Amino acid sequence: MRVDLLTREYPPHIYGGAGVHVDELSRVLAAHADVHVHAFDGPRSAEESVENVTVNGYDYLDGLDGNDALRTFGVDLQMVSGTEGADIVHSHTWYANLAGHLSGLLHGIPHVVSAHSLEPLRPWKREQLGGGYELSSFAERTAYEGAAGIVAVSEAMRDDILRSYPNVDEAKVEVIHNGIDLAAWKRPASLDAAEEYFRSYGLDPARPTVIFVGRITRQKGLPHFLRAVGQLPPEIQVILCAGRPDTQEIADEVKGLVTALQEERDGIVWIDEHLSRENMISLQAMSTTFVTPSVYEPLGIVNLEAMACGLPVVGSDTGGIPDCIVHGETGLLVPIDQLDDGTGTPKDPERFEADLAAALTEICADPERAKAMGEAGRTRVEEHFSWESIAEKTMDFYSRVLDRFDGGLRS
Repeated sequence: MRVDLLTREYPPHIYGGAGVHVDELSRVLAAHADVHVHAFDGPRSAEESVENVTVNGYDYLDGLDGNDALRTFGVDLQMVSGTEGADIVHSHTWYANLAGHLSGLLHGIPHVVSAHSLEPLRPWKREQLGGGYELSSFAERTAYEGAAGIVAVSEAMRDDILRSYPNVDEAKVEVIHNGIDLAAWKRPASLDAAEEYFRSYGLDPARPTVIFVGRITRQKGLPHFLRAVGQLPPEIQVILCAGRPDTQEIADEVKGLVTALQEERDGIVWIDEHLSRENMISLQAMSTTFVTPSVYEPLGIVNLEAMACGLPVVGSDTGGIPDCIVHGETGLLVPIDQLDDGTGTPKDPERFEADLAAALTEICADPERAKAMGEAGRTRVEEHFSWESIAEKTMDFYSRVLDRFDGGLRS
């Protein structure tokens, strides 16, 4: 079987969880199928190629220098020609959904969509895309309603798909979680190098530390977290691995909140450049707990990465986060009562921020409990989120989609 994966991100150009997902998925699927990847950011060199995976990279078309969404469609159109010969196409995020949909129509093959996020549940993207948000929404809606199969990365995401797109047949939607590279993401056997790197930021290994990893976007809830930090005991350090802001507005908001915190207390470290996996693991290995304050999170690969490194996770009780965290066992879930308007905004933000601060304080105050939760988290990802098991589930889903497609049940 030839499987073509269509994606915005692929090595060496990865900036978010969807890119990590496609990278890892392509590698494990290569043991089961002939895998071709179609990605943005131009052709890959031999040194940048992935073993056993055929990678096709595309540049933006000349003459489409206006709206980013329109430029995206230009890349999608190029991908469609490249998917000729595939048995099934599998697109990831709205950036590649149109390419998948058109490939299915042109080549007469089934199109599978993986739902990493949904445009109707990210209305703040109008700040980023303007009228392009209408184009991204069109591409996503068209792809989902025409897909032969849809992969939801969590139970909550499945519910969101069916609520956002009521014309989708629920029988086509299957939950297959994101995975984690268990060999790559693990606590170092020796912490000497990790401690040296940790100290290079002026951090004290003897103090409890909370670490956040994520892009600066509305869905990640970073402003709520920063306001919660002001309520933490002064001995707690905070590491913010946060960059790539969606808009200048949210970048300025985060900068203002961080600056105010740094003026009030020490131990607030903001790292806005991309970190290698090794350096990220070093910071996590020396931290006490990981935090995911998202107001919208389909699953969150960063949660799995932290758990694989032996960290407890404190996260919002929303979206796919409860699929990762077992409350009281691998971390703590923070209640969040949200507006039902697609923004995920907490109805009582001050209550949410206070509850978040309380949960982080609780974990940091009991290092032995935090350690035990971290160990339980590692066990959980080993048992439920290995990429090998996810590859098998994905291949099984492909087979069933193909059977339905060949049987004339395409809609």
